[in-house]
Amino acid sequence: MKTTTILTAAAAIGLVALGATAAFAQRDPAYAAARSAGQIGEQPDGYIGIVGAASPDLRALVGDINIKRKAAYTQKASASGATVEQMAFTSGCNLIASTSAGEKYQTPSGVWKTRTAAAPDRDSRCV
Repeated sequence: MKTTTILTAAAAIGLVALGATAAFAQRDPAYAAARSAGQIGEQPDGYIGIVGAASPDLRALVGDINIKRKAAYTQKASASGATVEQMAFTSGCNLIASTSAGEKYQTPSGVWKTRTAAAPDRDSRCV
């Protein structure tokens, strides 16, 4: 199976996989506060990253969310024939695309940016 086909399938499944995890995280007031304060943001690898210095509580929150994301990626990858890394990458593409103006995201080069009304800088392999 071609990589493009796997990534396209992973994209569709990744959106479903992250639906529950993202919805849960967004209901957490600490997550919402950190996201709106620009302390955390979406990374191209499909996981949440910390922007700058962080408290132990913030590190624990991010770690917990990322563990749940990896579990979702693992489950969906085994069901789709994609790898966990392909699922995570495709989800990262979609999560960065769905950020709102004012939210942080990491570019493919590793630079943290604040989303504007313009499209975010994403990896060229994102569909």
